[in-house]
Amino acid sequence: MSLSQREAVASSTMSGICDNFLNAFAIHLNATVPQIAWLTAVPQLLGAWLQLASVWIGLHCTRKRLIVAGAVCQASAVLGMALLALTSPAAAASKLIGLAVLYQAAQNFVQPHWRGWLGGLVPEGRRGRFFAQRTRISAFAGFAAFLLGGLLLNIVDDVAAADLGFAVLFLVALGGRTRATHLLQAMHDPMSHAPVETERTLRHTLRLVLAALRHRAFRDYTIFIAAMQGMVALSVPFFSVYMLRDLHFSYFDYTVVLATSILVQFLTLRGWGRISDRLGNRVVMILTNLLLPTLPALWIVSHELWFLLCIQILSGATWSGFTLSTGNYLYDLRPQHSHFTTYAAVQSGLTATAVFFGAMAGGYLAVVLPTTIELGRHTLRIQSPLLGVFALSGLLRLAVALWFLPRAEEPRVQRRPTVRELVVGLVRSLPFTRIVRDWLTSRRKRG
Repeated sequence: MSLSQREAVASSTMSGICDNFLNAFAIHLNATVPQIAWLTAVPQLLGAWLQLASVWIGLHCTRKRLIVAGAVCQASAVLGMALLALTSPAAAASKLIGLAVLYQAAQNFVQPHWRGWLGGLVPEGRRGRFFAQRTRISAFAGFAAFLLGGLLLNIVDDVAAADLGFAVLFLVALGGRTRATHLLQAMHDPMSHAPVETERTLRHTLRLVLAALRHRAFRDYTIFIAAMQGMVALSVPFFSVYMLRDLHFSYFDYTVVLATSILVQFLTLRGWGRISDRLGNRVVMILTNLLLPTLPALWIVSHELWFLLCIQILSGATWSGFTLSTGNYLYDLRPQHSHFTTYAAVQSGLTATAVFFGAMAGGYLAVVLPTTIELGRHTLRIQSPLLGVFALSGLLRLAVALWFLPRAEEPRVQRRPTVRELVVGLVRSLPFTRIVRDWLTSRRKRG
């Protein structure tokens, strides 16, 4: 468990760079909006459906060997991105999509085994706090890498050397992935041998998939996660385009906006973890699902930097609770003696399919939506067609939340929280409240 925390720092250094600057790098390579959609959709789709293949392959070899091999493949993809930045070949945006496919395929291929590995190491009663702490460590490392990367890009962009800046960033990411791979090799896996199965055929794996989908609560949860992430993918890939292309933000402004959300996630995870352990994951899911639909719609109100930062504060607090609660909910939801790797692979595969269609639909709408609307004698001018995409994403998120929340069950028996407990728990999870509380605590200790 201790080594996994150190691995989180190293791997998050890579993801903090690659995940946050990939779209910016594509825009630097003059990628079109449809290409941005492909950059998000195709790697996710192919990578996540490989998880079902990894379930079958995992029956024939140890999961530790499979995970380390996937990490090596991902490192090679990051190295390719660095070389792409240095050489700037023809059709660079298309080549970047190919490297992103390899990057996501390697990550998703090992994901169900990695989740099963950690899930088997951490006792059930400590999951909320452990994964909150691990996610906080990951968020901090990713935040630091992202912030320093944005400062570097802003400096080199002033001297027309953005290619070199992106190359340096991807080389740093490569170092993080290499370090994480060494830590993975050193970690203990309680399942040190390939699982003993009476059948190791692909047909047997498909039977496991069908068995997972027959579980009603898991089926509803999987449909919900897939649909919600699909509606999120309708807009999320294009916030970078909106800021860098339409609002003409500098790399520093762009980094500050995105880094604000990462920082707030780091500050609020402990509070969400405590609420999850005490009151259950369903409570956190309800609170965050009521906030998710408002996030893209607020981008329509104003494009001032200070207002976007306020949106990102709300976004960070919401996404930290949503990610933590939905991840723990899957651990609690799985029936005993079931094949967890299959459950994780099915959920990720369906989610990736929804993300694919959501991102592709967003890319299409960003091209065809009008920038002017005739209202009788008046003409309404829209700054960017992406604003219509953001509004639609918010409405569809709300529809998905209203469908799932009445169906959500709490797998662990929890007492029903009072309204006061919900409000106090939510307020305590906010970053400003926590900073004030920590300051007062330190004052009392000095006194």
